[in-house]
Amino acid sequence: MTYPIIFDTDPGVDDAQAIAIALRHPEIELLGMTTTFGNVDVETATHNALLLGELAGKPVPVAQGAATPMVKPRHPAPKHIHGDNGLGNIDLPPVAGQADPRNAAQFIVDTVNQRPGEVSLVAVGPLGNLAAALQIDPAIVTKVKQVVIMGGSIREGGNVTPVAEANIFNDAHAAQKVLTAEWPLTLVGLDVTHRCVLTPQHMERIETAQGELGKVLAGSYAFYRNFYRQALGIDGCCPHDSVALAWLVRPDLFETQRGHLNVVTEGSAEGQTLFAPKGRAFIQDRWSQTPEVDVCLGVDGQAVSNWIADTLS
Repeated sequence: MTYPIIFDTDPGVDDAQAIAIALRHPEIELLGMTTTFGNVDVETATHNALLLGELAGKPVPVAQGAATPMVKPRHPAPKHIHGDNGLGNIDLPPVAGQADPRNAAQFIVDTVNQRPGEVSLVAVGPLGNLAAALQIDPAIVTKVKQVVIMGGSIREGGNVTPVAEANIFNDAHAAQKVLTAEWPLTLVGLDVTHRCVLTPQHMERIETAQGELGKVLAGSYAFYRNFYRQALGIDGCCPHDSVALAWLVRPDLFETQRGHLNVVTEGSAEGQTLFAPKGRAFIQDRWSQTPEVDVCLGVDGQAVSNWIADTLS
């Protein structure tokens, strides 16, 4: 079985790891990447996406997208986590290719319409590109195969506020549109990504196997690992974005629950993802009026981490 995907990304150290998987896994057909602000500005995201494809020897179309949130001012990029260049401040070779002339939202719409019922959207950054694609062509909700979102948190708490995960917080209005659209959607959030750890031993295997791409993955990992040692006290990193691809290919490693999502867009809980399990009664039904989706709440974290290393080595 093959999974044709568009990878919506803001690379980003963990994005780079996931892009390497999307380029290398024999069951994933990477149709293109769309870029957004988030871990870096959108121009840097586009540069990094082009570079990673070239280093892998498999350049794919890269379409540049959202530079700012839909409604609110943009928050500064987390340079202390990903570095100024998004890849741990390591020296990077020049890029030969150029971005697709279409913007990201139009690229998504065109690609989905060319292959109706086949394409999965895997989004691992703020969700402005998917929200814009919905505005251009609302009918794509019936044409995508599935939508996989790395973002949000149901029970785990937040990583940029007490309740909000970074991708959702960075553009909460776009997230509300995307997570409540009438398309088949799975949320892969901190509840599972924080259970997965890519260790130095994993990365040593990956670096050895991946040539020039491996050098970039290992160099950026070292910067990211330092952040995780200080922030969470672990020796390694949580490979957030790769976990979304693990769910795509190995859903048997996850536990999901069906229910309804909403996103808080204002106030101190801005960016929080609210989940109402299917069939559970609350004091009012307003939390259960959005479409049913799947939310990942459990995972075999060791198996997923090993799957990442095995895929890349």
